[in-house]
Amino acid sequence: MNIASEESLVNARSRTCLAQTLSLYYVAGTTNCESPESFMEILIQACKGGITTFQFREKGTNCLNSRQRIQIAEAAKNVCRQYGVLFIVNDDLALMKELDADGLHVGQTDGSLDVFRRETKGKILGVSTHTLLEAEDAVTRGADYVGVGPIFQTYTKPDAKEPVGTGIFSLFRENNIMVPMVGIGGITKDNAASVVKGGADGVALISAISEAEHPLETSRELLRTILQAKKKL
Repeated sequence: MNIASEESLVNARSRTCLAQTLSLYYVAGTTNCESPESFMEILIQACKGGITTFQFREKGTNCLNSRQRIQIAEAAKNVCRQYGVLFIVNDDLALMKELDADGLHVGQTDGSLDVFRRETKGKILGVSTHTLLEAEDAVTRGADYVGVGPIFQTYTKPDAKEPVGTGIFSLFRENNIMVPMVGIGGITKDNAASVVKGGADGVALISAISEAEHPLETSRELLRTILQAKKKL
């Protein structure tokens, strides 16, 4: 086996491992919950229930100021460390560095992907995508995984684009998007399996867990649903 082939094999193994780690991806900040206290309690319950990745996303009306943001983000990171959950920071490179988070997730308008890739060396970089062109650009610039969506209609993000449906995963794979793909947008316990069957490596959720009456049980059921769907592929 030549050096290039060995590197390809290592990359393939790394992608497979990351794809498993992204299976149940919870995204939230205090603005998605009733209070900072309830945010932390929901995160703890979600971790106990089996989420595999958590993204700290503190945006929107009434979001915390810089000092408060750092404090609660650090508390969230510590919970994730306790339960072996990957901890990703949304669109805040300085916060990612200060907390020594596992990675950063950015959108299409958050800045230069080349800069983010350079500044996150040794960390995971995820990029939100809506089209094949965006996904190709993200992968070319070094994204470790892509968030794809919205898959279904969503009301969590007021500026969300039109739903792309589960068929987009096949389109991406047919065009050599080989990094792990995570579906997001309007995903619930009832449709999570269809997203995985469509070709996603994982599903990302906000309100399905943040607004659940029992976050632990909901997370546990979601993980079971996702893993069962993967087994059937």
